[in-house]
Amino acid sequence: MAGRLVFSRDGRDWPNREASLFVRAGGLEWHVQRMGVGPPLLLVHGTAATTHSWRDLAPELARRFEVIAFDLPGHGFTDPIPGGRATLPAMARAVGGLLTAIDVKPRIAVGHSAGAAILVRMALDRLLAPGAIIGLNAALLPFRGAAGHLFSPLAKLLVLNPLVPRLFAWRASDMRAIERLIGHTGSVIDPRGLALYARVIGNPAHVAGALAMMARWDLDALAADLPRLAIPLHLIVGERDRAVPPEDARRVAGKASQVTVEYLAGLGHLAHEERPREVAQRVLASAERAGAAGI
Repeated sequence: MAGRLVFSRDGRDWPNREASLFVRAGGLEWHVQRMGVGPPLLLVHGTAATTHSWRDLAPELARRFEVIAFDLPGHGFTDPIPGGRATLPAMARAVGGLLTAIDVKPRIAVGHSAGAAILVRMALDRLLAPGAIIGLNAALLPFRGAAGHLFSPLAKLLVLNPLVPRLFAWRASDMRAIERLIGHTGSVIDPRGLALYARVIGNPAHVAGALAMMARWDLDALAADLPRLAIPLHLIVGERDRAVPPEDARRVAGKASQVTVEYLAGLGHLAHEERPREVAQRVLASAERAGAAGI
């Protein structure tokens, strides 16, 4: 799609730009960031975000790990999967191909929201075998009630209309609209974070990539497979999360055998952007419990 984000233009002041590189894997060009020295730790962002979501958390974690982050297909500066086939299994395979290309075997894998679903799918499909998966406000279960019946069909309709991404992009030019959008997640983030979300959500190709992912996101199969998960899963949950119900973490714990849950008071869906140092401490503690912190 015309109008994609261009790193030489849109990434001139990108967070942690000095850690950025571009990698060809699986027929896609990926925007990747690598920083720090230590056991490899993978970061996978959620729908509609990019590596900018880790702008403050990644440097904190890079004090103890080699941190690897990237933009998901169709997001930010990474190519979309051809034909819009951004299903959960396809995303998992694509990320697996990237890790093979850069020869990374993460000791710890951290995923935010839908990024956690990708990591769990990868573990179930034997594309990833870390010492632990850490989910930050992890979206691992299907939407319930009316939202479950509406969400996917609505996303499919939106992605089929080529005007919708441009409409989203136009609205993103209004910073008040961005503040309301972030506010609906239960989080309050800094002005720089708001400006970065405005930049990416103001790009029609990025919005189209996020909508394509949402339209094909089916978590029923993942939920059914959770009892097979053989890797420890630690869920860190913002008590004010308005995007993924905090009580879902307990439901996940009832489905898999190696799940632990901890809650963060006063934080929403973007907890890692609100208080990155605190979240980094929780991630490190989880890595130590899994024997994967290299210390």
